[in-house]
Amino acid sequence: MRKVTQQEFGGPEVLRVVEVDRPVPGPTEVLVRVRAAGLNPVDWKSRAREVFLGTPPYSVGWDVSGVVEEAGFGATGATGVAVGDEVLGMPWFPREAGAYAEYVTAPSRHFVRKPKALSHAEAAGLPLAGLTAWQALVDVADVRPGQRVLVDAAAGGVGHLAVQIAKARGAHVLGAASAPKHDFLRSLGVDEPVDYRDPDAEVGDLDLVLGLVGEPSDLRWLPSVKPGGLLVAIPGGVADSVVAAAAERGVRTAPMVVEPDQVGLLGLVALVEAGKLRVHVDQEFPLTEAGKAHEVGESGRVTGKLVLTI
Repeated sequence: MRKVTQQEFGGPEVLRVVEVDRPVPGPTEVLVRVRAAGLNPVDWKSRAREVFLGTPPYSVGWDVSGVVEEAGFGATGATGVAVGDEVLGMPWFPREAGAYAEYVTAPSRHFVRKPKALSHAEAAGLPLAGLTAWQALVDVADVRPGQRVLVDAAAGGVGHLAVQIAKARGAHVLGAASAPKHDFLRSLGVDEPVDYRDPDAEVGDLDLVLGLVGEPSDLRWLPSVKPGGLLVAIPGGVADSVVAAAAERGVRTAPMVVEPDQVGLLGLVALVEAGKLRVHVDQEFPLTEAGKAHEVGESGRVTGKLVLTI
């Protein structure tokens, strides 16, 4: 089978398509023929430096949409996926999954059935970004009706899914993005688009900030969080300066790293099937253009998701 791998840290040019043996599923695992693989910022960060995977050689990529072709012992039944099912999942994260490939193997509980409403390209854009948003908003923050929630980088991969999840839970959602993307945010249900480039932008009192940009942006929105409110920071966790400033204001902070979660995936699928969640795919690339896809992703100008189709 074909698989994208790398032998060293570096730019997009280190990604190479190679021929390797097709993996064999072990006990509790399924073999999935990959139809599409989603891209995420952790992919190019791991390509360029040590993040979760140690040092190369290895293969990046965790988002998968495809078809179950084979099941190992104990892999079917209560897990809900079987041979022939179209599935989506985020296998093994943050361990190596090698999703930029024609086949992957992983525990069957790392997958759920793909909803018919999503194409494979759309489904491949859902798992990692969707679970990040779900675990932050549902598991960590327990967003409730009427709360005022600000999602930073709201037009991005995690952000555009987070605003829809928060809306589905009854929140009043503010989305920070550049002004040209505000119509897109409104189409997702954002109540108040906010131009992060406007230094005088006001957001009022907030119950929650979902920080998806980093320390400077977290510090910008923190003063608007009410005492007792919460700031959840995803990329790199909560900076010491943010922890200190939050403590002075009586604001809680929480770092978070996403993990495989069949319950969360089922929750996301339920929202898709109810018409409350959609995945916006900005661009699709063939497997052989994984490096080009990384270049586009690192530009920071993507709306929604990038996907490799196989």
